[in-house]
Amino acid sequence: MPTNLPADYFNAEERFRSATTPEDKVKFLEEMMGTIPKHKGTDHLRADLRKKLSKLKAATTSKKGSKKQVSPYHINKEGAGQIVIIGCTNSGKSSLVQTQTNAEPEISQVPFTTWSPMPGMMYIDNFQVQLIDTPPFGEDYIDPEFLNLIRRVDLVLIMVDLHTDPVQQLNFIYQKLQENRIVPQHLEGKVESEGFLLHVPSLVLVNKYDSEEFEEHFQIFKELLDLDYPMLPISTKTGYNIDTLKQTIFDILGVIRVYSKAPGKEVDKTTPFVIEKGTVLGDFAGKVHKDFQENLKSARIWGTSVDFEGQMVSRDHILEDEDVVELQI
Repeated sequence: MPTNLPADYFNAEERFRSATTPEDKVKFLEEMMGTIPKHKGTDHLRADLRKKLSKLKAATTSKKGSKKQVSPYHINKEGAGQIVIIGCTNSGKSSLVQTQTNAEPEISQVPFTTWSPMPGMMYIDNFQVQLIDTPPFGEDYIDPEFLNLIRRVDLVLIMVDLHTDPVQQLNFIYQKLQENRIVPQHLEGKVESEGFLLHVPSLVLVNKYDSEEFEEHFQIFKELLDLDYPMLPISTKTGYNIDTLKQTIFDILGVIRVYSKAPGKEVDKTTPFVIEKGTVLGDFAGKVHKDFQENLKSARIWGTSVDFEGQMVSRDHILEDEDVVELQI
């Protein structure tokens, strides 16, 4: 096996091994190939992967004429980020999706009410992210496609019920994830394994913190844990810390909002471009229109990334959150 393969290769390889459809296998195999450095030491590996890709594409093409059932966990990403909520039964996953999105999941005190994933769009200020309610984790079978959804989203929210043995809930969920070679990102390097582990961004939501009288319960819960976890107490009933949750999601996604302004026109701040933190002006121009990327002559910026309002900047200028950009060709 060639040396010096990047971490992205092994991440894609893990998703490839877990994929259950030819289409997904093709997608993740192409990701693997795209991450391999091109030098003599990787020639044999790239040749093997090309052969495997050719066979998979042939199998995919031969099956296109036949009808097949699409997994409910194959959810197209919408908005600035795709976020999945996982947890045990009656932890409040569906309540969060119902109160913060346009979706209407069924909510009940009866265990295991949610049987399939349900996406909804949640506003964070003036942009949206996709929030997905999921069936509760149980002792028995977990659909492989459910696990694949967890592997490919931008953030995993792990919800526990503060009043129903939250330590046991959290340990159970982490155990199930690890059994399927998935580990929260903050535990990278702290979990021993003989094989590859996929590390996913995660945040623990401690639900049903419905009043300040539960602060002692929350502190006891934290003290009983063996490790520190990125954690936030919330209440889907009262709305406690929901704004903080949205800001935390914004920070974890690593995105910024940038507004495009036509010369002589007022800026519209209702529909920002949501882009990765660290994006430079030239790349942003291409997102506005390909003509801007190819023919950009100058640009003026209003915002925190410049020394004064309306400053002229170059194509390699790094944009910051809520910059206003006036492009000229």
